[in-house]
Amino acid sequence: MTTVQLPKPEVRDHASLSDALRQRRSVRAYSGRSLTLQQVGQLLWAAQGRNDPSGMRTAPSAGALYPLELLVAAGDVAGLDPGVYRYRPQQHTLEMLQPGDRRDRLARAALGQSWVADSAAILIITAIYERTTRKYGERGKRYVHIEIGHAAQNALLQAASLGLGAAVVGAFDDAAVASLLDLPAPEQPLYLLPVGWPADEDSGP
Repeated sequence: MTTVQLPKPEVRDHASLSDALRQRRSVRAYSGRSLTLQQVGQLLWAAQGRNDPSGMRTAPSAGALYPLELLVAAGDVAGLDPGVYRYRPQQHTLEMLQPGDRRDRLARAALGQSWVADSAAILIITAIYERTTRKYGERGKRYVHIEIGHAAQNALLQAASLGLGAAVVGAFDDAAVASLLDLPAPEQPLYLLPVGWPADEDSGP
């Protein structure tokens, strides 16, 4: 199994939070320029990385149970073979699950939103509800959905601070995405987040 050590995340940069908030837009047109491994690692860390020696993460989680999993479908990332990878927050590594570019197939599963395939990489946020519901019962599902919003916004603001474009996709065929990614039964896809260098002509709300 291929494991990729990601570059150490930058914990200080020149962009302020207010700059990132001001610059954040949903970007659905991309230039075709490659991302770097450093940028991909920074986005993953922002969404679900460790920010404390105890193992706590960048996004809050009810009971520190961390039901979210983060995958990346890499297509045009310098230094990273095209494929589907799972992010391992504790080690800040990527573990290859499937070789080969899956962006076109994910775009088709996203109800034909062709722009998804134009991104350099697609972050996929999944959830294993049982990690939270076994403590909090049915209400735990609400906590999972709240948490995914925290993680996605972290990634979106990090993308903005890096000068990258990103958008979130919730409209997709759940079963098709789960099958494409070969997710184990308890794990459900909840969010796609395509990211790349923005083209000049398109931004959205």
